[in-house]
Amino acid sequence: MNSPILQLLVLAGIAVFLILRLKNVLGTREGYEKPPTPPSGAQSKADRRGFEVIEGGPDRDIVDHVPEGSESARALAQMKEIEPSFGVADFLSGARGAYEMILMAFERGKIDEIEPYLAPDVFESFAEVVRAREEQGLTIEAEFVGVRELTLAEASFDQTTRLAEITVRYVGELTQVVKDAEGTVIEGSATQVKRQKDLWTFARTMGSDDPNWQLVATGE
Repeated sequence: MNSPILQLLVLAGIAVFLILRLKNVLGTREGYEKPPTPPSGAQSKADRRGFEVIEGGPDRDIVDHVPEGSESARALAQMKEIEPSFGVADFLSGARGAYEMILMAFERGKIDEIEPYLAPDVFESFAEVVRAREEQGLTIEAEFVGVRELTLAEASFDQTTRLAEITVRYVGELTQVVKDAEGTVIEGSATQVKRQKDLWTFARTMGSDDPNWQLVATGE
């Protein structure tokens, strides 16, 4: 077997390893998708009995995103009691922007720019993958297409520590090309849109002076 073919096989093996690591850190990717469509409307409402009444009805900012009376609904209501300026819709709008910012910084290997928004263990997981890419001379060229879906999956609140955690389910779309040190494309396409599924958990101490939420866990 001649040397160029052997080098290509080695690079292909490295690419497979890194693709598996990317899946573990940032969720799963699927094949070509149609152009993104706007997120679906509010979820259907479950039983509304026993929930906090605001101006004669339930808090729409909460029940538009989680079932009324659920543990998540109670947690969100407790967050609002501690910090009245907090809004679920506002949080989700910020989470949408944070997804693009964090995902693209990771893809492009510029994670130092997002370190303040990541918990230490999450930052180290991202950094480990970026270091592995750099050691092998691999680069990723990615373009963010948009967020196809965004839903609030779960919320929790610790009344003792005032620590709030909100888990968001994303379906994003992007293009991605992996190149070796010589600039040869070994995986992906600049024209083929791939779907990225992620389950991210953000945390913040409610009532604190720091308004920023940190990404504390990732999954799919």
